[in-house]
Amino acid sequence: MDTRKKSNSVEKETVSVNRVAIIGASGYGGLQLVRLLSEHPFFKITFLGGYRSAGRHWNEIAPFLPLDHNPVIEEIDPIQISQRADYALLSLPNGMASQIVPKLLEKNIRVLDLSADYRFHSLDQWKQVYFNESNSFTRNDKELCLEAVYGLTEWNLSKISTARLVSCPGCYPTASLLSILPFLKQGMIDNQGVIIDAKSGTSGGGRMPKENLLNSELSEAISAYSVIGHRHTSEIENIASEIAGKEIQIQFTPHLVPMVRGILSTTYARLRDPGFTAEDCKTVLETFYKDQLSIEVLPVGVYPSTKWVRQTNKAIISVQVDIRTGRLVLISVIDNLIKGQAGQAIQNLNLMASIPKEEGLPLVPYYP
Repeated sequence: MDTRKKSNSVEKETVSVNRVAIIGASGYGGLQLVRLLSEHPFFKITFLGGYRSAGRHWNEIAPFLPLDHNPVIEEIDPIQISQRADYALLSLPNGMASQIVPKLLEKNIRVLDLSADYRFHSLDQWKQVYFNESNSFTRNDKELCLEAVYGLTEWNLSKISTARLVSCPGCYPTASLLSILPFLKQGMIDNQGVIIDAKSGTSGGGRMPKENLLNSELSEAISAYSVIGHRHTSEIENIASEIAGKEIQIQFTPHLVPMVRGILSTTYARLRDPGFTAEDCKTVLETFYKDQLSIEVLPVGVYPSTKWVRQTNKAIISVQVDIRTGRLVLISVIDNLIKGQAGQAIQNLNLMASIPKEEGLPLVPYYP
């Protein structure tokens, strides 16, 4: 029997009861969490929480994704959550998660945070990067910043499985790091001069209205933004430096393209040994990701489209080497809302619950 075919229900029974609270369920990330977990064979959603949406019925907010019994979005109450859930997934604006995470942990709730609140081990660095968003929030949780496990699933399997607090990566860092980390780990590329050119769909900007995301502004156009100092630059550099064992500086430029879902990230780096071929580099990627069902490495000369990963938890990576310049070129694509957000969070949730990490996650796209 296919245990994946479950009705959408907040109250339904599952094969093994793992109770989950979703906080911030009405945003794009939260909607993906509800969609995926409502059909997951080993979890049931037992609490939906929010700020602006509190007091409203779910089917009013998301009539396109109805849940049985039409639950009410509730105020975020750690006591209520602790009585009704074992895990909490937080899909909140930056700064808000840190206000409730300590209280949830005190109640023995294991937490997965989809915001940036715990992506830095240094609270001071977080404040520097997110100052404009976070200056209205008071934080005194340095110890939790140190404790939080960075949830890049394929690179932190054992730590994630035992963690109390997992900080899920940003979408741009996920797309970029998955391709370049194996080469940094092996010491195959120069530490300086790494360039990442990334392009994202509009859903990465969230569900709240923004002028630059209006169809009349965005349609038939492509534009760069935050060319210097994008907040994900520090996140990418931190993890890259940790894996390389030395400081790595990245030149990162994001672009907005007129599509809803998807990220395409192209990374350029100089090879230390100009004798490495594209096939050699493909072998490196295949070796690192040989047992990872969510990551696919393409044959040399085949380059991915974002449509190939749309609505899936897949990351597809392509590699090429320019012998003339001695540069490695990596192209990776993900769905920013699934592998770049909710799907990767559920991978981590699966690990924390001792479930195969790809369980309940789509790996085949709807094409075209």
